[in-house]
Amino acid sequence: MKTYSAVLIVILLVSGTLTACGRLSGGGEKPSSEPFYLSIGAGLTGELPPKNNAVEQEIEAYTNTNLQIQWIPQSAYDDKVRLMIASGELPKLIKIAYSPTYIATLKAGQFWELGPFLKDYRNLSAPDKRYYDNISVDGKIYGIPVFRSLGRAVIQYRKDWFDKLGLKVPVTLDDWYRVIRAMALEDPDGNGKRDTYGLVLDKRYNQDVSSTLTRFSVSQGGPNKWKVEDGRFTPEFMTEPFYETMKLFRRLYQENLINMDFAVVDTIETVKIYDSGRAGIQVSGGNAQTWQDKLVKFVPDGVVDAAPLTGPSGIRLPGEPGNAGFLAIPKDSVGSEEEVRRILDFLNMLLEPSMQTVISKGIENRHYTDKGEYTEVIDRTLDLKEVKPYRDMLPYLGDEEAAIKPSIQPGLFRKNQQIVKAYQSYIVTNPALTLNSETFAERGKELDTMITDAVTKFIMSKIDEAGWKAELDKWKQAGGEQLIREYEKSYRELAK
Repeated sequence: MKTYSAVLIVILLVSGTLTACGRLSGGGEKPSSEPFYLSIGAGLTGELPPKNNAVEQEIEAYTNTNLQIQWIPQSAYDDKVRLMIASGELPKLIKIAYSPTYIATLKAGQFWELGPFLKDYRNLSAPDKRYYDNISVDGKIYGIPVFRSLGRAVIQYRKDWFDKLGLKVPVTLDDWYRVIRAMALEDPDGNGKRDTYGLVLDKRYNQDVSSTLTRFSVSQGGPNKWKVEDGRFTPEFMTEPFYETMKLFRRLYQENLINMDFAVVDTIETVKIYDSGRAGIQVSGGNAQTWQDKLVKFVPDGVVDAAPLTGPSGIRLPGEPGNAGFLAIPKDSVGSEEEVRRILDFLNMLLEPSMQTVISKGIENRHYTDKGEYTEVIDRTLDLKEVKPYRDMLPYLGDEEAAIKPSIQPGLFRKNQQIVKAYQSYIVTNPALTLNSETFAERGKELDTMITDAVTKFIMSKIDEAGWKAELDKWKQAGGEQLIREYEKSYRELAK
């Protein structure tokens, strides 16, 4: 009996100690001694990171998790996730976008509402409230943002080609035509062949926040997705700047000045064209230094530069939601509140300075060195291969906001970042970003597809101006007119 009592006391003491040590200073519970199995679905742009690489091992060790990451090519990501949702075979944590299909899924109750939990996690609740507002659905929060700047569109171009051909950074649509035409026809690489492009498009050229057409149109004075005037809403594709932008792309296609397969080619293929030195200008939300680093492997003397997105009325760039999607927890895969909290523990720990350093910079003396006040990348190729996939997938606030040492970066990287930071006041916001619409939730994808297909038909000269107007009428009749009315109603309610 004495032995039994002694053992019981030891058990209780150990249990109490583990419980006391389990409470995070930032809120939430630290994991038990047993690693927590956590499957994650993540999009991948670029090269697949090696299995059991040093970055992933460090994250697992710090968070006491056994990570099983399913890397899905970005070009096929949404299709794959939709199939997983339909089959109920989602991982425990999945990155999803703020789009009609996913919003309908969220409203249907297939994912955990996380808003009520956030107050218990200091790191997760600390960022600017607007990050969460921009992913709210009927005022509810279903995920943790993969944080991004609120506006990132920057012109990136081959400065060596511009210098050789005597070109200037384009401002008007006519400027864009001349620049793109010159780089396609005037042999900027000097090999005597017509094998270069000014601009290369992929099949998502007119979709989502990275829409090339929206970026061009906004620079020319157009709205960002929606125009609101005296409470009346007009979609961007019914405005004059957007139509003029379409006419530019129609002309480029007719004259064979852009890639003729733009409607079907994947992003990974168009990136290869830029990286291999065969294309000269783009409007990108990425960093120009990434292009420069890859370009010099094929063109050692190739030079990339960056400039703000400017139109006839000055600098104008479309605002973005402040995220590259958000990490959500499916109910099919996670059945208890306890497990939800364990996943939030993991995400909360990722926002601690030591983890933010790993996510953004990798492992000291492998990916970066500590220079006192700064850190410096050791091998940019290794950084792109082993660190960038996690930087793209996991919550990262940026060096300043994450309270970690800034990196010593090449001049082009700093220039690109400075352009993004300096021109935040020139952002054109999307007034419909968080408005409520049943039509958008239920049929938004269908309506978007109608327009994106019609734009492609117009550019490829399969329809003329009359055909374009007919497509707009079809869109209105298919639910577009109802969508407009619902946005106007939600806008009035929000104003109250």
